[in-house]
Amino acid sequence: MVEITSGQVSTSGTGGNTIDISNPLYIHPSDNPSLILVPAVFEGVGYRSWRRGVMRSLSVKNKLGFITGEFKRPSSTSPQYCQWERCDNMVISWILNSLSKDIADSVEYVSDAVELWKELEDRYDQTNGAKLFQIQRDINDLSQVVLDITVYYTRMKKLWEELSNLSIKNQC
Repeated sequence: MVEITSGQVSTSGTGGNTIDISNPLYIHPSDNPSLILVPAVFEGVGYRSWRRGVMRSLSVKNKLGFITGEFKRPSSTSPQYCQWERCDNMVISWILNSLSKDIADSVEYVSDAVELWKELEDRYDQTNGAKLFQIQRDINDLSQVVLDITVYYTRMKKLWEELSNLSIKNQC
Protein backbone atom coordinates (compact mmCIF):
# COMPACT_ATOMS: atom_id res chain seq x y z
CA MET A 1 0.00 0.00 0.00
CA VAL A 2 1.26 3.50 -0.89
CA GLU A 3 0.29 6.56 1.10
CA ILE A 4 1.17 10.14 0.17
CA THR A 5 1.27 12.83 2.86
CA SER A 6 2.84 16.29 2.61
CA GLY A 7 5.26 15.46 -0.19
CA GLN A 8 6.35 12.08 1.16
CA VAL A 9 5.44 8.64 -0.02
CA SER A 10 5.29 5.91 2.59
CA THR A 11 5.25 2.35 1.36
CA SER A 12 3.80 -0.29 3.60
CA GLY A 13 5.27 -3.72 3.52
CA THR A 14 8.75 -2.49 2.63
CA GLY A 15 10.03 -1.79 6.11
CA GLY A 16 8.30 1.60 6.32
CA ASN A 17 10.55 3.25 3.71
CA THR A 18 9.76 6.89 3.05
CA ILE A 19 10.53 8.63 -0.22
CA ASP A 20 10.36 12.42 -0.30
CA ILE A 21 8.82 13.25 -3.69
CA SER A 22 9.89 16.89 -3.32
CA ASN A 23 13.55 15.83 -3.18
CA PRO A 24 15.35 16.62 -6.46
CA LEU A 25 16.83 13.11 -6.38
CA TYR A 26 13.36 11.58 -6.64
CA ILE A 27 12.62 10.08 -10.05
CA HIS A 28 8.94 9.70 -10.86
CA PRO A 29 7.92 6.33 -12.31
CA SER A 30 6.87 8.03 -15.56
CA ASP A 31 10.32 9.64 -16.02
CA ASN A 32 12.53 7.82 -18.49
CA PRO A 33 15.64 8.66 -20.52
CA SER A 34 13.74 8.85 -23.83
CA LEU A 35 11.52 11.71 -22.63
CA ILE A 36 11.58 14.87 -24.76
CA LEU A 37 11.32 18.08 -22.73
CA VAL A 38 10.17 20.47 -25.46
CA PRO A 39 7.99 19.98 -28.53
CA ALA A 40 10.56 21.30 -31.02
CA VAL A 41 14.10 19.93 -31.26
CA PHE A 42 16.82 22.60 -31.13
CA GLU A 43 18.69 22.75 -34.42
CA GLY A 44 20.91 25.77 -33.80
CA VAL A 45 18.35 28.57 -34.31
CA GLY A 46 16.07 30.03 -31.65
CA TYR A 47 18.24 29.08 -28.70
CA ARG A 48 16.63 31.36 -26.14
CA SER A 49 13.15 30.10 -26.83
CA TRP A 50 14.33 26.47 -26.67
CA ARG A 51 16.31 27.23 -23.49
CA ARG A 52 13.28 28.73 -21.82
CA GLY A 53 11.17 25.65 -22.60
CA VAL A 54 13.82 23.27 -21.28
CA MET A 55 14.26 25.27 -18.09
CA ARG A 56 10.50 25.37 -17.55
CA SER A 57 10.23 21.59 -18.03
CA LEU A 58 13.14 20.87 -15.69
CA SER A 59 11.66 23.21 -13.09
CA VAL A 60 8.36 21.31 -13.18
CA LYS A 61 10.27 18.07 -12.65
CA ASN A 62 12.31 19.66 -9.82
CA LYS A 63 15.53 19.03 -11.75
CA LEU A 64 16.53 22.60 -12.67
CA GLY A 65 19.32 22.56 -10.07
CA PHE A 66 21.14 19.89 -12.09
CA ILE A 67 21.88 22.40 -14.87
CA THR A 68 22.35 25.46 -12.66
CA GLY A 69 24.86 23.74 -10.37
CA GLU A 70 22.63 24.03 -7.32
CA PHE A 71 22.54 20.24 -6.91
CA LYS A 72 26.24 19.52 -6.76
CA ARG A 73 27.75 16.09 -7.25
CA PRO A 74 28.21 14.43 -3.83
CA SER A 75 31.44 12.61 -3.04
CA SER A 76 31.66 9.09 -4.43
CA THR A 77 31.48 7.73 -0.87
CA SER A 78 28.19 9.51 -0.15
CA PRO A 79 25.09 7.29 0.11
CA GLN A 80 23.35 9.72 -2.29
CA TYR A 81 26.02 9.49 -4.98
CA CYS A 82 24.35 6.74 -7.06
CA GLN A 83 20.95 8.44 -6.92
CA TRP A 84 22.48 11.82 -7.85
CA GLU A 85 24.33 10.24 -10.78
CA ARG A 86 21.13 8.52 -11.95
CA CYS A 87 19.22 11.83 -11.87
CA ASP A 88 22.03 13.75 -13.57
CA ASN A 89 22.20 11.14 -16.34
CA MET A 90 18.43 11.38 -16.73
CA VAL A 91 18.65 15.17 -17.15
CA ILE A 92 21.49 14.79 -19.66
CA SER A 93 19.41 12.27 -21.64
CA TRP A 94 16.40 14.61 -21.67
CA ILE A 95 18.49 17.52 -22.94
CA LEU A 96 20.26 15.41 -25.59
CA ASN A 97 16.83 14.19 -26.80
CA SER A 98 15.83 17.84 -27.22
CA LEU A 99 18.77 18.59 -29.52
CA SER A 100 19.29 17.83 -33.20
CA LYS A 101 21.49 14.81 -33.87
CA ASP A 102 24.47 16.94 -34.97
CA ILE A 103 24.37 19.14 -31.87
CA ALA A 104 23.75 16.17 -29.55
CA ASP A 105 26.71 14.31 -31.06
CA SER A 106 28.98 17.30 -30.40
CA VAL A 107 28.18 17.37 -26.65
CA GLU A 108 27.58 13.68 -26.03
CA TYR A 109 30.68 13.13 -23.89
CA VAL A 110 30.19 15.82 -21.26
CA SER A 111 30.71 14.72 -17.67
CA ASP A 112 27.50 16.10 -16.14
CA ALA A 113 24.40 18.22 -16.81
CA VAL A 114 26.06 21.45 -15.61
CA GLU A 115 28.89 21.03 -18.10
CA LEU A 116 26.41 20.19 -20.89
CA TRP A 117 24.32 23.28 -20.14
CA LYS A 118 27.41 25.53 -19.94
CA GLU A 119 28.65 24.18 -23.26
CA LEU A 120 25.32 24.95 -24.93
CA GLU A 121 25.18 28.43 -23.33
CA ASP A 122 28.72 29.25 -24.45
CA ARG A 123 28.02 28.08 -27.97
CA TYR A 124 24.52 29.41 -28.66
CA ASP A 125 23.71 32.20 -26.19
CA GLN A 126 25.89 34.78 -27.86
CA THR A 127 24.54 38.28 -28.29
CA ASN A 128 26.08 40.10 -31.17
CA GLY A 129 25.51 43.45 -32.77
CA ALA A 130 24.18 41.90 -35.97
CA LYS A 131 21.39 40.07 -34.11
CA LEU A 132 20.50 43.21 -32.17
CA PHE A 133 20.41 45.24 -35.38
CA GLN A 134 18.28 42.58 -37.13
CA ILE A 135 15.65 42.61 -34.38
CA GLN A 136 15.54 46.42 -34.32
CA ARG A 137 15.14 46.41 -38.12
CA ASP A 138 12.37 43.79 -37.91
CA ILE A 139 10.53 45.96 -35.37
CA ASN A 140 10.87 49.02 -37.63
CA ASP A 141 9.78 47.08 -40.73
CA LEU A 142 6.80 45.33 -39.15
CA SER A 143 3.51 46.80 -40.29
CA GLN A 144 -0.04 45.56 -39.94
CA VAL A 145 -1.02 45.96 -43.62
CA VAL A 146 -2.97 42.71 -44.21
CA LEU A 147 -2.27 41.09 -40.85
CA ASP A 148 -5.01 40.46 -38.36
CA ILE A 149 -4.55 42.71 -35.31
CA THR A 150 -3.84 39.75 -33.01
CA VAL A 151 -1.20 38.33 -35.38
CA TYR A 152 0.39 41.77 -35.69
CA TYR A 153 0.38 42.28 -31.92
CA THR A 154 1.82 38.80 -31.30
CA ARG A 155 4.68 39.34 -33.74
CA MET A 156 5.43 42.78 -32.32
CA LYS A 157 5.35 41.53 -28.73
CA LYS A 158 7.69 38.64 -29.58
CA LEU A 159 10.19 41.02 -31.19
CA TRP A 160 10.06 43.42 -28.25
CA GLU A 161 10.62 40.58 -25.76
CA GLU A 162 13.51 39.24 -27.81
CA LEU A 163 15.02 42.74 -27.97
CA SER A 164 14.54 43.17 -24.24
CA ASN A 165 16.29 39.86 -23.51
CA LEU A 166 19.20 40.79 -25.77
CA SER A 167 19.52 44.21 -24.14
CA ILE A 168 19.57 42.68 -20.64
CA LYS A 169 22.26 40.20 -21.73
CA ASN A 170 24.39 43.04 -23.15
CA GLN A 171 24.26 44.93 -19.84
CA CYS A 172 25.48 41.96 -17.77
